Amino acid sequence: MTAVQDVQVRQAVFADLEALALLFDAYRQFQGRRSDLFAAHAFLRARFGHGESIVFLAQASGHALGFAQLYPSYSSVSLKRIFVLNDLFVDPGARGRGIASRLLKAVEAHAWTNDAARVTLSVARDNDVARAIYEAKGWLREEGFCMYHRFPSGD
Repeated sequence: MTAVQDVQVRQAVFADLEALALLFDAYRQFQGRRSDLFAAHAFLRARFGHGESIVFLAQASGHALGFAQLYPSYSSVSLKRIFVLNDLFVDPGARGRGIASRLLKAVEAHAWTNDAARVTLSVARDNDVARAIYEAKGWLREEGFCMYHRFPSGD
């Protein structure tokens, strides 16, 4: 097992796409979706190609261990950029070694360096492990707003 100090976290580049696609496909499976490596690769390639997301990659000894994907947005009220932390995943074999915390640190550093008003994320109510990590790192649970979604009707 690789020691925590050997884990490097950096902003991903296009050359990382193959390794990221494998992690991204595993993440989607964790979220209840079927494996589709081709679609995962295509989705990430499009985000890179259009500059639509920022991805941080955790790796050690050339092995991808986890990633975090941010989507930039804006807050009209604060008149500043915000980031949506849409995806954070650590390979199950690498969990419990502080990798998620290191990814969060990179996400926050990027946001604050870019003068963001906040970073926002959603987490499943039953994902106690993730919720504990976020709260331990000072993330605040939203109490003042309800989140709503509207999906296409399929008509």
